[in-house]
Amino acid sequence: MSASLLRRGLELLEPPGRAKAPPGLQRGRAGPRTAGAARRRKRAPEPGRNKATVKGRVVKSAIEEYHKKKPVNHLRENLQYMLKGRLVADKAVTEQVLAQNRGRKSKDQPPEKTEKKKPEGTVFTEEDFRKFEREYFGIP
Repeated sequence: MSASLLRRGLELLEPPGRAKAPPGLQRGRAGPRTAGAARRRKRAPEPGRNKATVKGRVVKSAIEEYHKKKPVNHLRENLQYMLKGRLVADKAVTEQVLAQNRGRKSKDQPPEKTEKKKPEGTVFTEEDFRKFEREYFGIP
C-alpha cells in the first residue's frame, strides 16, 4: 500500500471536529510536479457540506408539500354563495342574452323546427285499383 493511500485513509478516519495540521508541519515533496499534483488532487469530502445541491436551496419536507397541495373542498362555500342570491331574471331578458351570445355563424344557430306534415290520404279508392287491374292486366 502506498503512503498516499495510507495517509488518505487516515484522513477519512479522523473525527470531523479535528483540524488539519498547519501547512508548515506537513511533509511535502519538492519537485517540478508538485504544483500540478496539488491541483489535480481532490479534497477529502467534508461531512457538513453537500456539493450536489444548488447554492441557497432549502430542502423541503415532502409531508409539508403534500399538505400544501392537498385539494380543498369548496362545496360548502360555493353552496352558500349560490343560495345567497335567489334573484331569477325575466324570461325575455334571458332570451335576449342568449340571442346575443349565439352569434351569426350558421353553426351557432339553433336548428329551425319544421312542422311535420300529415300524410295525405290517397285519391283513389280500392274500387279504382280493382278496375285498373282489370283494364291493364286483363284479370276478370
